[in-house]
Amino acid sequence: MSDCIIPEIKESEEEIIAIRRYLHANPELSLEEFNTSNLVARQLEGWGYQVTRDIGKTGVVGSLSKGDGKKSIGLRADMDALPILEATNLPWASTVPGKMHACGHDGHTSILLAAAKYIASDSCQFNGTVHLIFQPAEEAIGGADLMIKEGLFDRFPCDRIFALHNMPYLPTGKFGFYEGNFMASADTVKITLQGYGGHGAHPERTVDPIVTGAALIMSLQSIVARNVPPGETAVVTVGTFQAGIASNVIPDSAVMELTVRSMKPEIRELLIRRIQEITDFTARSYGATSEIEIYDSYPVLVNDAEQTAFARQLAIEFFGQDAVLDSVSPSNGSEDFAFMLQQRPGSYFLLGNGEKGEKGGCMVHNPGYDFNDEIITTGASFFARLVENYCR
Repeated sequence: MSDCIIPEIKESEEEIIAIRRYLHANPELSLEEFNTSNLVARQLEGWGYQVTRDIGKTGVVGSLSKGDGKKSIGLRADMDALPILEATNLPWASTVPGKMHACGHDGHTSILLAAAKYIASDSCQFNGTVHLIFQPAEEAIGGADLMIKEGLFDRFPCDRIFALHNMPYLPTGKFGFYEGNFMASADTVKITLQGYGGHGAHPERTVDPIVTGAALIMSLQSIVARNVPPGETAVVTVGTFQAGIASNVIPDSAVMELTVRSMKPEIRELLIRRIQEITDFTARSYGATSEIEIYDSYPVLVNDAEQTAFARQLAIEFFGQDAVLDSVSPSNGSEDFAFMLQQRPGSYFLLGNGEKGEKGGCMVHNPGYDFNDEIITTGASFFARLVENYCR
């Protein structure tokens, strides 16, 4: 596939890899990407882009027009890291304890920067406008939604938008496309159970939120098994359960947090409704009360059929049929690029980071993960081809 890489992008490979490894060594969490966004903005300004900062707090948009064409295209990369203690021992490992680029957003940012440098050069010929969107807070809070609420697409009109994500377990540099509902919606549900605490030797004088919570956890598992139609994708996972600090003390309250996933809006509504009903009834049956908070909600990511077909065919044209995977399955993972796809037609695709057991094959959100630098020029070349072939 190396002969399909744009030569000018290949020439800047070492420069971009150095940037990627610097970003990896200096990770910043959601809405803390100040150093990252400053680096991005300086690079874009140096290449001649009109740069707008501080959209969604730390987001950056670089805009460039060539010719008199009216078409516009948006390319997006995420920038934030995760609260994970890195365990790679690589020379460019995180220098910030407890923070790590464990999802490859350092690589995504670098891919878009590599594309940006070429797109701004005289070698890249297009007729229209490109908006390069460097987004904060994908891992939490929903930075895409924040940017949209601050007028992203009003200020930077895009006819269509594209984004990619590296994917371990897929062959290095191979593309994966999927039309329609591709990634699940995600909701975090926080449930607080309020009981009445007391001595562990006299439970009859208390309302035990731990027993209530235990019953609730088991009851919640009935939702997918008995309320969701067979064949539909749905997940209700209780990820945390916190209560009590001593073996002989029944606490006043217990708190649990759930992640809730689905592939269809109507299934999502069903899951949330049943969680609320079961929580209320279970709490009251044990003499407790309950409070529910829903946050960090991402919608289903839906790839536009036309734009996905356009991107797939372009990948085949420039990289060959073998570079495009025959089948890619929908994922229960979530992605806040879904907010952007609700506003503009576009497509979110995968780029293989390396198969299991090989370089780049460690799964994301793992302390041993590292982005595979070999795919930077592939991703950047494809981004550039999207611009050149849409804005003709």
